[in-house]
Amino acid sequence: MTAQSAATESAREPSQIDKIAEDWVTTLADLVPEVAIWIGIPGRYEEFGDYSPAGQERLLAESRKVLAKLGAASPADEVDEVTKTDMTNEITLDIEQYDAGLWKRDLNVIASPAQQIRDVFDLMSHDSISDWETIAGRLQNLPGAIDGYIETLRVGIKDGTVPAKRQVLEVMAQTKKHSGSDGFFFKFTEGASVSEGEISDSLRAELKKGAEASAGAYGKLVDFFESELAPAASETDGIGRDLYALLSRRFLGAKIDLDETYEWGIEELARMVEEQSRIAQEIKPGASVEEAIEILDADPKRKLHGTDALQKWMQKLSDTAVEELSKSHFNIAEPIRKLECMIAPTQEGGIYYTSPSDDFSRAGRMWWSVPEGVTEFNTWRETTTVYHEGVPGHHLQIAQAVYNRAKLNTWRRQLAGTSGHAEGWALYAERLMEQLGYLDDPGDRLGMLDGQRMRAARVVLDIGVHLGKQNLDGSGVWEYDYAFDFMKKNVNMNEPFVRFEVNRYFGWPGQAPSYKVGQRIWEQIRDEVKAREGAAFDIKEFHRRALDLGGVGLDTLKSTLLK
Repeated sequence: MTAQSAATESAREPSQIDKIAEDWVTTLADLVPEVAIWIGIPGRYEEFGDYSPAGQERLLAESRKVLAKLGAASPADEVDEVTKTDMTNEITLDIEQYDAGLWKRDLNVIASPAQQIRDVFDLMSHDSISDWETIAGRLQNLPGAIDGYIETLRVGIKDGTVPAKRQVLEVMAQTKKHSGSDGFFFKFTEGASVSEGEISDSLRAELKKGAEASAGAYGKLVDFFESELAPAASETDGIGRDLYALLSRRFLGAKIDLDETYEWGIEELARMVEEQSRIAQEIKPGASVEEAIEILDADPKRKLHGTDALQKWMQKLSDTAVEELSKSHFNIAEPIRKLECMIAPTQEGGIYYTSPSDDFSRAGRMWWSVPEGVTEFNTWRETTTVYHEGVPGHHLQIAQAVYNRAKLNTWRRQLAGTSGHAEGWALYAERLMEQLGYLDDPGDRLGMLDGQRMRAARVVLDIGVHLGKQNLDGSGVWEYDYAFDFMKKNVNMNEPFVRFEVNRYFGWPGQAPSYKVGQRIWEQIRDEVKAREGAAFDIKEFHRRALDLGGVGLDTLKSTLLK
C-alpha cells in the first residue's frame, strides 16, 4: 500500500468515538474561534476566544465532559483505539495543567496569548472584500481578548502564580512594536487590497478603526506588563522539576527519565561535535569546525541578500524536493505538493510551519520570521531547514494526515499530536535526506549537523535550567549568562537569533528538548520494529504505517507500531 492509498480508499464508517472527536472539534472551534481559523473550518472568524478566567473554566468543564464520554465509549477498531488513547491522554494533561495553575502564568516570547492573539491574522484569508470585512470585525473585537488575558494574569498575580520577569520584559518589548502607529496593525490594514475590485472608503475606515483599537489594546497590555506584572513577576527563570515533568509529557506525549535524558543530551552533543569535526576536514584539510564555517560563510555562492532572495530560494528548493521525492521515494498526492514559503510579517525570529486547511484551500506554509536588521542568509545553514519544515519533514507528515480523511476524523487530522512527534519526525527527516544523498555537499551536511548540534545543546540547557542542575563546568547552577554563552559556543547563528532562542527556552519549558528527544524516540521505535521484523523490514512501509496514523503522542506511536 502506498502512503496515499490509505487516504483514497473507501472511507471507514464513522464510529461512536469518531463522533465524540468530531463534537470535540466543534466545541473547541466554538469556544476558541482561533481553532476554526487555524484548521480552516467554518466558524466565528470575527470573534476571539475568551481569555479570561471564566473562559478557562468553561474550557475545563467541557474537557471533563468529553473525557467522561471517552471513558464510556468502546473502540470499534484499531483507529478508534488510537483516537481514544490519544484524546484521553491529551485532555487529561489539559486538566492537570489547569490544576497546576499554568494558565495563570501563560506568558513567553513565542507561544502565549500575547503572540497568538496577533498571529492568527497571518492565517486569515485576505483575498476578497468579504475577507477584509471579517478582518475589520476581528480587529475591533481584539481589545476584548486582551482584556480577558489581562484579567487572567491578574488572578495569577493575586495568588503568586506568575511568569518569570525576564519573559515579561521580553514580551513587553514585542507588544510595544504592535502598539505603535508604525506597528503590525496599521501596516497590515493600510496594505489591504483585493484581486478583483476595490476596497471602499467605508471599509477602509472600518479597517483603520480596527487597527487603532488593536494597537490601543496592545498599548494597554504594555502598560499592564510595566505597571502590574513586571513588579510581581518571579526573579527565578526555572520552573522546577514537577512542573517541568508535566510539560515534558505534554510536548512529547511520552514519559521520560529527565536525569537520564540530561546525561544522554551531553553525550549526544559530544557526538555531534565529533561528527562536525570530521566533515570540517572535507571542507579544508586540517580545518577546525570554526574555520570551516568561516570558509562557508565567506563563499558568495552560498549567500543570499535580502528577504526576497531568501523567499525565492526557499520556494525553489522546496519545489525541487517535492518534485524529485514524489518520483522516487514517496507517493505525494497532488494537494500535498503545494507548499508556500513565506516571510512572516513579524520580526521576532524563528522558522515554523502552519498546516493546510482541512479542504486544502489554504496550503501548508513555511514561515521565516526574520529579526530586525538581519539581511544576509547562508544557504549552507538553511538547506536542511527547508527539508525540516517541508518535505519530507513537517509538510509531508502533517499534510498527509489532513489528506487521510478516509480513515481519520477531524481531530486526528488537524488537532492531534505533540511537538515531540512532529519535531522528532522533522529531525528524523533531515537525517533521511542525508541518507538519500541530498546533503552530499559537505557544507550542507555541516549545516544539518549544526542544527542537530543545536537541538542536542538545548536538551542539556533546557533541562539544566528548569531542574536547577549544576552547569557543565561545575561553577554553579545554570543561569542566563552561562546558558547564553553555552549556546553561542554550540550554534552558528548571529547574536539576535541566539538571544531569541535562549529566551525561548527559558520561557517555554520542555518544548525545545522535544525535537531531539522526539528524534531519539522515533529512531528507537524504528530500530525495534526492524529488529522484530528482521529481513522482512521495509523502511518505506514503516514510514507509511507511521505517517498514516497522523499526529499522536510518542507513547501512542510506540504502542501502535509495536503491537
